[in-house]
Amino acid sequence: MAYLAPIHRPSSIRHALKLNFLSAAEECLVVAKANCLEFYSQSPDGLVLQHSKAIYGKVTMLQKLRQATSITDHLFVGTDRQMYFTLSWDPTTKQLQTERKYVSVADNAAREAQTGNRCHIDPTGRFIIIEVYEGIINVVPLVQRGKKKKDAEIANMGEPLPTRIEELFVRSSAFLHPRSPRDDKPKLALLYEDSMSRVKVKLRELEFANAPGTGDMVKLDEIQELQGELELGASHIIPISGPTFGLLILGETSISYYDETLNEIHTKPLDDATIFVAWERIDNQRFVLADDYGKLYLLMLVVDENKNVADWKMDVIGKTTRASVLVYLDGGQIFVGAHQGDSQVIRISEKSLEVIQTFANIAPILDFTVMDMGNRSGEGQANEYSSGQARIVTGSGAYQDGSLRSVRSGVGLEDLGLLGEMKNILNIFSLKSSSTAESVDTLLVTFVDESRAFSFDSNGEVEEVDNFRSLALSENTLLACNLPQDRILQVTGSHVQVSDLEGGMIIAEWSPPNGHPITAASANDKSVLLSSGGVLLFVLDVTNGIRPAAGETVSVKFGADTQVSCIALPTITQKPIAFLGFWQQARVSIVDLVTLEPIHTVTVAENSVPRSMILTTIFQDQPPILFIAMADGNVVTYSMNPNTYELSGKKTIVLGTQEANFRALPRGDGTFNIFATCEQPSLIYGSENRLVYSAVTAEKAISVCSFDSEAYPGAIAIATSEDLRIAVVDAERTTHVQTLHVNETVRRIAYSPALKAFGLGTIKRILKNGVEIMQSHFKLADEVLFKELDTYPLNEDELVESIMRCELDDGSGGLVERFVIGTAYLDDEQDTSQRGRIIVLEVTADIKLKEVGELSLRGGCRCLAMIQGKIVAALIKTVVIYAFEYTTPSKPFFNKVASYRTATAPIDITVTGNAIVIADLMKSVSVVEYKRGEAGLPDTLTEIARHFQTTWGTAVAEVDENTYLESDAEGNLMVLKRDTNAVTLDDKRRLQVTSEMLLGELVNRIRRINVATSPNAFVIPRAFVATVEGSIYLFALINNQYQNLLISLQSNLAELIQSPGDVEFNSYRAFKNHVRESSEPERFVDGELIERFLDCSPEVQEKVVEGLGDVEEVRAMVESLRRLH
Repeated sequence: MAYLAPIHRPSSIRHALKLNFLSAAEECLVVAKANCLEFYSQSPDGLVLQHSKAIYGKVTMLQKLRQATSITDHLFVGTDRQMYFTLSWDPTTKQLQTERKYVSVADNAAREAQTGNRCHIDPTGRFIIIEVYEGIINVVPLVQRGKKKKDAEIANMGEPLPTRIEELFVRSSAFLHPRSPRDDKPKLALLYEDSMSRVKVKLRELEFANAPGTGDMVKLDEIQELQGELELGASHIIPISGPTFGLLILGETSISYYDETLNEIHTKPLDDATIFVAWERIDNQRFVLADDYGKLYLLMLVVDENKNVADWKMDVIGKTTRASVLVYLDGGQIFVGAHQGDSQVIRISEKSLEVIQTFANIAPILDFTVMDMGNRSGEGQANEYSSGQARIVTGSGAYQDGSLRSVRSGVGLEDLGLLGEMKNILNIFSLKSSSTAESVDTLLVTFVDESRAFSFDSNGEVEEVDNFRSLALSENTLLACNLPQDRILQVTGSHVQVSDLEGGMIIAEWSPPNGHPITAASANDKSVLLSSGGVLLFVLDVTNGIRPAAGETVSVKFGADTQVSCIALPTITQKPIAFLGFWQQARVSIVDLVTLEPIHTVTVAENSVPRSMILTTIFQDQPPILFIAMADGNVVTYSMNPNTYELSGKKTIVLGTQEANFRALPRGDGTFNIFATCEQPSLIYGSENRLVYSAVTAEKAISVCSFDSEAYPGAIAIATSEDLRIAVVDAERTTHVQTLHVNETVRRIAYSPALKAFGLGTIKRILKNGVEIMQSHFKLADEVLFKELDTYPLNEDELVESIMRCELDDGSGGLVERFVIGTAYLDDEQDTSQRGRIIVLEVTADIKLKEVGELSLRGGCRCLAMIQGKIVAALIKTVVIYAFEYTTPSKPFFNKVASYRTATAPIDITVTGNAIVIADLMKSVSVVEYKRGEAGLPDTLTEIARHFQTTWGTAVAEVDENTYLESDAEGNLMVLKRDTNAVTLDDKRRLQVTSEMLLGELVNRIRRINVATSPNAFVIPRAFVATVEGSIYLFALINNQYQNLLISLQSNLAELIQSPGDVEFNSYRAFKNHVRESSEPERFVDGELIERFLDCSPEVQEKVVEGLGDVEEVRAMVESLRRLH
């Protein structure tokens, strides 16, 4: 069984709309990112996300409606599965609610429109038209409230009524604005291409009738057609409202105005040819246009005294990313939604623009590589995989928006300053230096045998001081903090002292009797708890100097069987208490601080020891939580009753293989985050009433402390094994994207750990004299700075198809690292034969690219791989194995040793052992075995297995022995398995589908990963999956013992959780292609749905787990799965 969870959610924006949805008084922007709707409000600094919601379906259209009884707009949503519904906003629950359940207008006999789905509302607000299929328009009447025309307000949607038209290939459509209130029948304009490839405009009139007994009837009658042809590049029509009315027709070389009353067209050529891709209305006479090259234009109509369009002017405003959708936000601001670049909010001024906000977008992901999977100590470790350990580098965008993106999930750190290299740091503490200081301004850094103080001024300038308020800097500091009444507490291995902030004098000092060393310390504003070797405890009162608690020093001596392993003093309890952890029986006791007598004791674990503890408030208006770090890397949490001090709600999380150390970081609202330092540092925070454990991008952190200073507000200090730095840590987990703008399409990417560099196959588009010219290069880029190191240009009209890093023969019998490039030439009108090359490059000592050898091909080389030291090349119709050999040490050549002809064309290949797995263009997956020739016989490639179904493959990867994950062009994922133990030979050759579901996004690349997991892990991560929409998913195989639990949990959640539009989960995720359609996903678990268990109310959670186990156990499992990404 298979499991899929998102690491990076879709970031491509193709649809956006402005409407009064969240409030009647304020407009908001809604954007669609694949299957997610996001709602933004406007602020002086840009857009602010207010709400986000996933729906069951990829959004293909958005439109706004206004019901008669509603003060806010409703949102009409259409999906790729032909599901349609309207949503409204419930201000009480702050959630979306479905107003009109979905209506399917699916027609299996019709062919889907090649130019995309469209949706329009006629200007009178009485009809919606939906264009999904060629030659069919679905008209949805909007039921009116009241019978009089003056009461014609939209209420609810009626049933869709399909009507056929002659125009099949419609490029654009729009309702005309009525010139008179008496125009009762809406007019629809269609820009279409006829059977002779001529571009024309036709007007149709929508007639609707309610015939008694037969129901509603609708017709689209042709009323007129523009005489003459338009230019072949005409792509968009723009309806113009009063006072001018009519249509604008956008072409590649001209813009035309069409007056439908006179049936006349006025055309004006453009100064430079271009391809328009989006437009937006500013007012009745001004429009913003975007072209395919990232240019933004302002088109203004010139109106004569008769209110007719006399002329128009068009000026270039500036350059943005290539727009998919434009939305005018008011105040000269425009939202530029992009599919192949970052989306932006821009402000237009006179003939210029300013980018005021950018939204990172890594779509489309054409290729990616996994740089590292984090540090692991071996197969037997208990630390489970987390995507925060992985760094994924993608080739994203296209042409001028092409870029290299480094993607990492986790809590991010932004370095603000580096204090310098300091090794062997043990701990750090932040302090105030004076009574007038409003924030901390000093860092005390402790080492094995000394402490150092660093003072910061308001500008961030730092200075190391030799003497700081009489603190003992010649010793290792165990604890340092500010106390009330302008004092500083310091605990070292030999003594405790309290100093005055103003005079710097030592007010009081205390040392353990008989020279006992202090090995651990914890303090709050009133008391200090000390441990001496785990056998002696001391409690000191520091409210006025240092004096024994309760009139004398409270001390307890523990025997060999009850030694203390860790101590903690809370700061938020009413009664003075302390927490003690013991070596034996893994016990934790809450004790009275005055008598050190136990109040409550719990056994935390069976085979480990508590080593660190902290009690803090994570959630407002909820009891504090006790965090206990165990020696084996587990973290155990309890909720503590503040009145009875009883511990309950035990939960256990695996953070690493070693004990973690905790530091509380204030959030500013009375709650805290917990920074846990271990081999995989994590931030623990509260989100939606649950604890979230997230990896932090600070792999070498040893100790941290809050450093909310005047120069660095909200910052933390981080000590690593090598240095000390100041940084800002994110409050919550996000996906962090680092960008290198290449300004070319990064079509292929390969990573060399030895060179610490990337090999990039890029395509550059140049517009010269109205002609597009394609140039392709192979670039070498540094892994850290993404800096370009060298470039190898390809020939004219030659494009990169594939690249790989490998080790090849160097001519002397040794192996050296090489980059291999597969190319294809663009079709030549005079020579229709396919051509291409395989090129081998070496990186010289001075980091230059040098060609070692090349092979001319009669076709393009789509994919490359290595098998037993030989090159596997997937050509146009065959898969060929080449041996890279040398006639002399300086003359290499390609020796063709074996070949295999595919069913149609190979799209992707992966190699495991001596097997080559091939994803075919139309015929799914085949597995081919390579055997070396013996006794003078040639090498062979023999098909040993095949998936006997028609599937348009896009990517494939082996995810387990004889198990393969395939994606197809219709957004499906399939797990195929070969049964090598089958009885018959035919059964052995047949790849069986073991899991399948509809992802809803086109997958471009699947990369196998190998990670260590614990034997009892719920799932075993096997691959990363990247899509055209900018999503990255983690694919995993479910551990056999949890398969029934997870599939049952998914089934129960699907029944109890409703999605917007009341779309059923099973129909959303059911496999569907042009050959067959399933009713539900087959043995495939959607991790996104499973994680919604954590958002459910306790009552719903009880229903979900009914018959499956305990709620706490299931919640812990889902939390563990959530940490995977």
